[in-house]
Amino acid sequence: MQDDLFGDPHAAPVQTKADAPPHRSPLVTRGIAPQPPTRHALALAAQLPTQLWLGTSSWSYPGWAGLVWAGTHTEAALAKDGLTAYSQHPLLRAVGIDRSFYRPLTASQYARYAAQVPDRFRFVVKAPGAVSDALIRAEGGRGQQTNPLFLNPVMAVQEFVQPALEGLGAKAGALVFQLSPLPGEWLARPSQLLDRLADMLHALPRLAPVAPDAVVAVEVRDPQLLTPALAHVLKSAGATYCLGLHAKMPPVAGQLDMLRALWPGPMVCRWNLNPLHGAYGYEDAHHAYSPYHRLVDVDVATRDALARVARATTRAGHHAYITISNKAEGSAPLSVQALAEAVAADAPP
Repeated sequence: MQDDLFGDPHAAPVQTKADAPPHRSPLVTRGIAPQPPTRHALALAAQLPTQLWLGTSSWSYPGWAGLVWAGTHTEAALAKDGLTAYSQHPLLRAVGIDRSFYRPLTASQYARYAAQVPDRFRFVVKAPGAVSDALIRAEGGRGQQTNPLFLNPVMAVQEFVQPALEGLGAKAGALVFQLSPLPGEWLARPSQLLDRLADMLHALPRLAPVAPDAVVAVEVRDPQLLTPALAHVLKSAGATYCLGLHAKMPPVAGQLDMLRALWPGPMVCRWNLNPLHGAYGYEDAHHAYSPYHRLVDVDVATRDALARVARATTRAGHHAYITISNKAEGSAPLSVQALAEAVAADAPP
């Protein structure tokens, strides 16, 4: 298993985008034109496995002018109409929808996103915090009171999985339940937590009839939850573990035992924050990296580790979904390109 996760040079090659028929998109960009791709990006995209879906955690950043879109645009304009231009970038085949964490989205809202991207595109969507957070939080994120709907099966289906599937259809990629940092009373009784998680996961509808490439994933923000018991719950429910790369969590190597316990299976990763900034360093990263047009704190170790796992996963015939935040290295599109280069460098001849 360890050899599989870190790449087997004798493994059979998987289909790459060069082997697949070319995609010609009829989509209209509503005044926001995509930046013409470089020859390097086009050649790199052709070397990547078709089952690898790279993207960023969102898309409405004016600083990506010249990287993702031509010309300058406001954040509001990009949030409304920039997704189609984003989806024309040859390396950006997926995107995260994080706003669903703060308020559940309707099927029609998901459908509007799906209508803006080509058929080969996939979404990585966060479940509402009303389901995945044990606490009801104030505006600044401080927990105020216990959430009575934490991991509620009915809420998970009605407010998240059903509308996401109905709206995104086959473009649904990974549906992620991020368990926000848990209060001490939950961490003190992990078996009850896992029982509740199992009940919710087993209540979810099957994704494959609507979205054949989709997977349910669970991300945690408490490292003490990385146990064989959690892996057992996920495997029994047909779910997977989401590598959450954040200062609260171990690096990739420290989370790989979860993927080994679930092997073989898909890979989901959300590369959120460079650990240099600490567990609460989003604001520090914003000041250090904005407007997100260049790499600042390059993290080669994380990039290479993800490339090895992604290559092993796709070699085994499974999907790999990786979304990257600007706060990982300074510019998410450039991080995607660098990760794509690392994956391509590890490709079999």
